[in-house]
Amino acid sequence: MRAPVILLLLGFRAADAFVVPGLSTPSFATGRFGPINHRDQTSPLSRLCMSTEEASGETKEKKQKKQKQTPPPPPPIDISKLDIRVGVIQKAWEHEEADKLFCEEIDIGEEVPRQIASGLREYYSVEDLQGQRVLVLSNLKTRKLVGFPSHGMVMCASDGDGKVEFVVPPADATVGERVAVEGFEGDPATGNQLQKKKMLETIFPDLKTDAAGVACYKGKPFTTSAGPCKAQNGLADAEVS
Repeated sequence: MRAPVILLLLGFRAADAFVVPGLSTPSFATGRFGPINHRDQTSPLSRLCMSTEEASGETKEKKQKKQKQTPPPPPPIDISKLDIRVGVIQKAWEHEEADKLFCEEIDIGEEVPRQIASGLREYYSVEDLQGQRVLVLSNLKTRKLVGFPSHGMVMCASDGDGKVEFVVPPADATVGERVAVEGFEGDPATGNQLQKKKMLETIFPDLKTDAAGVACYKGKPFTTSAGPCKAQNGLADAEVS
């Protein structure tokens, strides 16, 4: 009884030996034992080379992904980050609790005038401020100055002798237009960005008036559609802030 079983098994092995890769397996090579799996004919050396190439390819892909993920360098911090607007003071009054502060409502071309507090009572009277054309740094965050919510800053020139003057636009400049500096174009920063990145500390040291009293950034004048902006009485070689 054992001989037929041995022959049957030899028959399966013989059939397996004559199966040509790429051709379908003969029907007698399948049955309750399942389909025959042909052995991988690839040599060990070939498999090693293939593994090395695959690993090398994966390494290159990872390097390319890292290169693509490298963020671009941050834009430079310069005067373009400041949103300086032409404005006119519509209303001004003395702060009730602060001896040095004026409270102002300034039209800078928006639907509602900006409320801004300025420490100028030592240098100007309320009458001086009414109708005065000024430059307003408008992209500062609102903050309370002795309880008054101030949203912006009036730009002034000041020197070492204690003189302070408004930096004023030309008479024909349009209220609300943005002041430009040639060579420094770009979108202004948000109030949060100005504060978080301490941009004012970087930009303000380069704001000065020249010998003619023109407000400049790194020697380039503040300009509007009607011309440059100047210290009100021509204060020369003064800091601007």
